[in-house]
Amino acid sequence: MVRPFVPQIVYFEPKALEYPLGKTLYEKFANMDVEIRETTSHNQVRNLPGDNDFQKYRNAKSTLVVGLRKTLKFDTSKPSAEYAIPFATGCMGHCHYCYLQTTMGSKPYIRTYVNTEEIFDAAEEYMKERAPEVTRFEASCTSDIVGIDHLTHTLKNAIEYFGQSEHGRLRFVTKFAHVDHLLDAEHRGKTRFRFSINDDYVIKFFEPGTSRLNERLEAAVKVAQAGYPLGFIIAPIYLHEGWREGYRTMLEKLAEMLPPEATKDLTFELIQHRFTKPAKRVIQKNYPMTKLELDETKRKTKWGRYGIWKYVYTDEEQDEMKQLFLQTIPKLFPKATIEYFT
Repeated sequence: MVRPFVPQIVYFEPKALEYPLGKTLYEKFANMDVEIRETTSHNQVRNLPGDNDFQKYRNAKSTLVVGLRKTLKFDTSKPSAEYAIPFATGCMGHCHYCYLQTTMGSKPYIRTYVNTEEIFDAAEEYMKERAPEVTRFEASCTSDIVGIDHLTHTLKNAIEYFGQSEHGRLRFVTKFAHVDHLLDAEHRGKTRFRFSINDDYVIKFFEPGTSRLNERLEAAVKVAQAGYPLGFIIAPIYLHEGWREGYRTMLEKLAEMLPPEATKDLTFELIQHRFTKPAKRVIQKNYPMTKLELDETKRKTKWGRYGIWKYVYTDEEQDEMKQLFLQTIPKLFPKATIEYFT
């Protein structure tokens, strides 16, 4: 079982201590005997311990920076929501394929932002612009926020904030099972709690540092029993020897464990494995022993929305994937919605 995250080093921006959450976190970490340092900015953390890049990368993954989110212009977030809402950046997991490795570059440490009221005020403006339409906010575009929320409770506050909201909805996804503190949040059905799941092979070889499949499914049952709308992202769908059996077993296990009330408003998002050339370089540097298949000659290219070629599976392989999931999911979960396959 993966234990809840505890950072080895915590950096504070001086201004973070002017906010109630900043003060609370400072006291919490001081009492936990965690090493506390100061930094001028969450973008300027240097001198992380380690003799080489490999060690520094691993130490960064257990470093938390407490700061302010200065840019309150939210990115658009498709296909899962209208906007990304930024409560945190970075993740303590070590998923070999993760796109955050390239987007975060030289700053793989985890950042949490304490000016939550300002973030909520900005969200309010976005909601007003679109009212009376509902506006969905995705809280996990740049992080796995559940992984640190047992320390910060930022996500819990956000769930309760959107619970009171007329036109706002919150969504996030996690690979962590540490959800107990979120079960009594007053969500009022306005937050969709999603779990990223995969078959045992992918979790074993490519998702170190995250909760195992059974732990995620047990957490999903708790979340369903707490009345949250539930969803699952199956990502990345990765072709390995025995993949059909692996994914079928995963879905059958899910169907067995979920209580009937959880299957009435269930969503699935399906994302095939893809990579870019820059991502491949970073993955091989950070995880030199990875078994991840990154052979461009076995893939087809697809132009990405960020102006770079992605390597995805061939049309034939994608059809095989679709066939498996688009047949198995409706059979096991007749009331579920498959939101997209990409």
